[in-house]
Amino acid sequence: MLTPGSYIKSTSSLDGSYFENSIILIVENNNDGAVGFVVNRPFVRSLNELVEFKKSKPFPLLEGGPVDQEHIYIVHNRPDLIKGTQPISSGMYYGGDIKQVIVAINVHGATQKEIQLFIGYCGWDPGELEDEVADGSWLQIPNSA
Repeated sequence: MLTPGSYIKSTSSLDGSYFENSIILIVENNNDGAVGFVVNRPFVRSLNELVEFKKSKPFPLLEGGPVDQEHIYIVHNRPDLIKGTQPISSGMYYGGDIKQVIVAINVHGATQKEIQLFIGYCGWDPGELEDEVADGSWLQIPNSA
């Protein structure tokens, strides 16, 4: 089982699909399934270009995946500024209060190295991701956990 904090990359078997040339961070993998975010695909707009965040500083967004692109998802290494998060792996956290994220960016000067914001996510049913890895669609990036 791929553990949270692992990274996977698509193989040529996914060329021509949404996941062509994707690198994904796995943030959850349990009996309910797996959740991850594409980390190498910039979103077409930045945070301040979204209506509800127009007063925010410009901050890059990433296209996290094809599921639920109506919401922003958060991965960060600033639990001191963003509460209500769940640990992914050593020093990496998932989730949190978007208002605290905006303060971290606008007031505390948090950077994309500290906070990554994703539009949408990738999701798999229980065992589905492991089947796709076994079929050769994904390779785990060594030493990524």
